Amino acid sequence: MDTLSLLGYGFGIALSPENLVFVFIGVLAGTVIGVLPGLGPISAIALMIPVAYGMDATTAIIMLAGVYYGAVFGGSTSSILLNAPGIAGTVATSFDGYPMARKGGAGKALAIAALSSFLGGTVGVVLLMLIAPYLARVAMSFGPAEYFALMVLGLTAVVSLAGDNLTKGLISAVLGVMIALVGIDGQTATVRFTFDLPELYEGVEFLIVALGVFALAEVFTILARRTAAGSDGTVTSLRLTRGEIGQMAPAAGRGSLLGFFAGVLPGAGATVASFLGYSAEKRIARDPQTFGTGNIKGIAAPESANNGAAVGSFVPLLTLGVPGSGTTAILLGALLVLGVQPGPLMLTDRPEVFWGVVASMYVGNIVLLVLNLPLIPVFAKVLKTPKALLVPLVVVFCVVGVYGLSFSVFDLWLLLGFGVLGYLMRQNGFPAAPLILGLILGGLMEESMRQALQISNGAWSIFVTQPISATLLALAVLSLAGPLLRALRQRRPAAATGGPGNGGGQGESEETRGQARS
Repeated sequence: MDTLSLLGYGFGIALSPENLVFVFIGVLAGTVIGVLPGLGPISAIALMIPVAYGMDATTAIIMLAGVYYGAVFGGSTSSILLNAPGIAGTVATSFDGYPMARKGGAGKALAIAALSSFLGGTVGVVLLMLIAPYLARVAMSFGPAEYFALMVLGLTAVVSLAGDNLTKGLISAVLGVMIALVGIDGQTATVRFTFDLPELYEGVEFLIVALGVFALAEVFTILARRTAAGSDGTVTSLRLTRGEIGQMAPAAGRGSLLGFFAGVLPGAGATVASFLGYSAEKRIARDPQTFGTGNIKGIAAPESANNGAAVGSFVPLLTLGVPGSGTTAILLGALLVLGVQPGPLMLTDRPEVFWGVVASMYVGNIVLLVLNLPLIPVFAKVLKTPKALLVPLVVVFCVVGVYGLSFSVFDLWLLLGFGVLGYLMRQNGFPAAPLILGLILGGLMEESMRQALQISNGAWSIFVTQPISATLLALAVLSLAGPLLRALRQRRPAAATGGPGNGGGQGESEETRGQARS
């Protein structure tokens, strides 16, 4: 059978009344969970597995998959409105989504996010259907050395989010990696950086850092400036002009493709994809200085990338039986419990599961768009909440989300500490994005590095002798060249204007040189 016939077979399964109901239940539950910081798709899928036990395998996986991409779709809402990312994959959306909402464009920002998410998910499903078997073979060629190089490239690429200040961006990234190494080493059982506190033996949860550095730091900033929280004006409609659609569409298209291919590679996932999408869009933009102030492309790129990656992560799961992320690991467990063995034979042994899930994703993305667009005006009203109510609401969001992780008061103190850290970073010009990505990638980088060194008997040359690894590391070096060249260009005019005959320009020259050195 050709691909179109198989897809028609899948739609016959996905459009059955029972499966339509469970598609709706899955995406609705995922959207609600994505909005609320602290839960996320992993917890949601784990909680829904008992519900899936007595169900048909295809119906169960259709529902659980809907929870996954529904959570990624809905996670942008709290990122845009409150600067409190619902899930890790929507952190990058807050960089421009929240500033646009503060300017009165909350409806527009949510509409851009919804449409970009729809495009990312749809492009991802098309690619999943057409080239899943071929991409699975490419993913198989990635070993530990290649994954380590990929993580290094991800970190160096996102440092460009620091603008021209390369030094502060690198410091943030290294700090994130250091936080990731806190706890008991999984291979040697060595206790690292815990200060003899048993609460740190299992490491620092990502959610604590994300909510502290973003949401709680925003609260401290509002209180310190004594300015009103929320929008600076009235909330605009969600209608987009032709020019705005013209800006959004190419960025969302590029983000969709980049996100899908990042999702195919185990270990990358929606979070890494969203940062890479944002960073890539900023690099090619003619006006990179507008990113972080409410740029449309800064919302469209990460939102399409994280939804494309969510679908892309099903490629190694369904065709290789290899989970590409924590969420797909839970889905793998669910498949095995339901008697479905994912892998190369799945397309021939259980085609109803594979093509039923693929077709349900088309349906699910349409349901998500229809479900979310009418609710955007309701969501946008959050920004009209007075500061006296909104600030406590954000704090409660953070406290409930963090306390719900392990019911530990110590975690709340950590949340406060990272909130203070985030506030100090803002005050001194240190970007938070490299810190967050360093935290996410730190453990994966260490594990891949150790595995590569074990394969090579301790020879570090493995990272430059493997063609794919060497290429990725070369790209990582090149990604740092742009900020370095900009810094060198700044030094030349600084030196030219800093002479004694330049009346009164010495103070400006010193400041420029200071920026160049940074």
